[in-house]
Amino acid sequence: MTKKLLNIFLIAFSTLALAQIKGNITDQNNEALPFVNIVIENTYKGTTSNDDGYYDLNISTPKTYTIVYSYLGYKTVKKTVTVDQFPYQLDVTLTEESVSLNEVVIDSENDPANAIMQQAIAQRKANLEKIKSFKADFYSRGLIKIKDAPEKIMGQEVGDLGGGLDSTRSGIVYLSETISHLQFLSPDKLKEKITASKISGDSNGFSFNSALDVNFNFYNNSVNFGNEIISPIANNAFSYYRYKLEGIFYDDRGNLINKIRVTPKRINDPVFSGFIYIVEDQWDIYALELDLTGVQARIPMVDIISLQQSFSYSETDDIWALISQSIDFKYALFGIKGEGRFTAVYSNYEFNSGLTRSDFSREIVAFEKEANKKDSIFWNAIRPVPLTSEERTDYVKKDSIQVLRESKPYLDSIDNVRNKFKLGSILGYTYQNSHKDYRLGYDIPLLGVQFNTVQGYTANANVFYTKNYDDFNRFLSVNGNFQYGFSDERLRAIGSLTYKFNSISNSFLSLSGGVSAEQFNPSNPISPLINSVSTLFFEDNYIKLYDKSYLALNYSEELFNGFRLYAGLSYERRKALFNTTDQTFINEENDVYTSNNPLNDTAFGIAPFETHNIVKGSVDARINFGQEYLSYPDAKYNVSNDDYPTLYLGYEKGFGATNSDYNFDQIKASLRQSFNIKDKGRFMYNVKAGTFFNAEDIAFMDYQHFNGNQTHVSTEGNYTNVFNNLDYYSASTNDTYFEGHVEHDFNGFLLGKTPLLNKLNFNLVVGAHLLAKPDFSPYQEYSVGIDNIGWGKWRFLRVDYIRSYQSGFQSDAIMFGLKFF
Repeated sequence: MTKKLLNIFLIAFSTLALAQIKGNITDQNNEALPFVNIVIENTYKGTTSNDDGYYDLNISTPKTYTIVYSYLGYKTVKKTVTVDQFPYQLDVTLTEESVSLNEVVIDSENDPANAIMQQAIAQRKANLEKIKSFKADFYSRGLIKIKDAPEKIMGQEVGDLGGGLDSTRSGIVYLSETISHLQFLSPDKLKEKITASKISGDSNGFSFNSALDVNFNFYNNSVNFGNEIISPIANNAFSYYRYKLEGIFYDDRGNLINKIRVTPKRINDPVFSGFIYIVEDQWDIYALELDLTGVQARIPMVDIISLQQSFSYSETDDIWALISQSIDFKYALFGIKGEGRFTAVYSNYEFNSGLTRSDFSREIVAFEKEANKKDSIFWNAIRPVPLTSEERTDYVKKDSIQVLRESKPYLDSIDNVRNKFKLGSILGYTYQNSHKDYRLGYDIPLLGVQFNTVQGYTANANVFYTKNYDDFNRFLSVNGNFQYGFSDERLRAIGSLTYKFNSISNSFLSLSGGVSAEQFNPSNPISPLINSVSTLFFEDNYIKLYDKSYLALNYSEELFNGFRLYAGLSYERRKALFNTTDQTFINEENDVYTSNNPLNDTAFGIAPFETHNIVKGSVDARINFGQEYLSYPDAKYNVSNDDYPTLYLGYEKGFGATNSDYNFDQIKASLRQSFNIKDKGRFMYNVKAGTFFNAEDIAFMDYQHFNGNQTHVSTEGNYTNVFNNLDYYSASTNDTYFEGHVEHDFNGFLLGKTPLLNKLNFNLVVGAHLLAKPDFSPYQEYSVGIDNIGWGKWRFLRVDYIRSYQSGFQSDAIMFGLKFF
């Protein structure tokens, strides 16, 4: 009986899957036409054809339908059919549209496109405000291909990328689909509930295709494509674009459609090029065909992005609504080349249905619990854009490969190959058990060979063990680091044990301890590698170290959305260290190493503090105001929100010290934010303040230190946490303090408009920095720099000129920022 019920159920589902109008769409030469829009007249129910020109229109009710087929460059076709049984085959041939200028009077001094675009710009805001809110169904498909992939990248095996690569090292490396329901409230509230998610070769995975990532509304002044890209109908569009009327044609309703070419005035500005189609008299967007380079989007690995949008009109709503969108791109980096496409279909709109802000929360994407468990019968019934033969093959191949590769015999065979010890394993070896999902090994990094005047040359070795549970939602990590100083002839070792409890509150518990040589500033402002070069070649031993033996327990958890708590307790023994070597590669006359005492460069052999033990406790909170998030069935992923700052609050207490003068209390706070100012670039700020209590004679490593820089080299992406012309420890304090940093990256806004310079694709960056504390004249730095220096995709250098003031002009400097570390 159960078997019969199951068969009836499957037959019913199969019938549902066949409840479609389907067919092939070709041109007059019988060539397949991809991305043709198919909608039922006067509705927003529709689909698009796939790359093979094939379409499925999911309809379950037999009756008479008028179906509209539209494709840019081709005449719109309407077919009225009476459907009495499913599936219903309806093939269509489209003929090329005649785009003519015969009816247009062309003025050589002023192209007619300018007047059309002025009207579209004037009507932009009104057209934007037509849609106060909407509900809609959404379908997305993502496809990424790779061509001629190398065997290795930077010495690491690439493999076959989950079965995606064939014998020519080419193939599909990502194929995924989502079905979701959308809610939108003007101006920027968008909520997505994903009901179905499918990834080729990963039956447990969740697609990263999301409506949020492809929400490109050209009625806004700018569109976020990594960079804020100016819309062709933005209020200031005439400052960025030239327009040319290519021709006109009439749609199926008799609307005159203007085909206008948009061309950047300056090639490296954040702008598009291509075509925009404007409806005469209504001044709505009919369609878009626009390109964007990786340089314009500030995405170095991308060569070109091509965006196509099509809109459909409903007399009932008097709205031209987006019904389909495709994003094609080509990329190249590290010898890897490829292309991809993300397709989106919007349907079943309900406009201005009374949604309010109470219908939205900080949860912007949510997955249903069984979203990734839908079978092929479900997908065949609901998928609005049919799979191509290549995509069908990829699903079948990778799903079968997944079954094989998850089997214990296969995993054991792979491990047997990977776990063999080879000659190259001397500097690093990993043993893994893929079936039980753990790995252990060691690593002897070449960059671990460094130099400082306390330890001399150092060599490092790391050991590790990691065990994953529940698809990485829980894990146990054990790490150890061994460092030997050849001059002070001492082996130091530290270790840590970390357990992650879940991926929702992302709670961690960590136990660590050992003996290490630590910088007095726990922010570690001096890179050991840069210090090695500075010391050996220039005799500038800026790094200052002390010996710390410790045992620490730390816990962190997001208690509720946007509020993360950190708590720590440690027992520490601190001991002074001294220089043990004066080795140098270049010995300049009258230039000698300074002492390891950060309080006095000439205090050789004099300790900056006495050896002591102390207990330290800390409680810190990070508050991300306005934090939005994505909800997965067993995980939560937070999304930064540029509209709001992040606040850090902290309390630290030192107690139980063997020298009671070293006990202290400190409270501190900081506020930071980074956001785009339309097309004017990105503004960043970071302000900090704090004060100490009962801290008159505390140990120097417990002072508040400020990140200085005396090497004239930086590996930071921005300078909102550093004074680049300040000594490392001259301003350290155990009193009240304030520091503030602001920086603005014009992101091509100014230099992109400067003749000749605009071809170099450089960015102008300006900054200001302030440090204040009692009995200390406020220290100020001002900087102006050029970022994005390099060639092609390799933009690795930033150069800044800095002037500092403290009771008048103090000094100036040139700073070189390197981005490939």
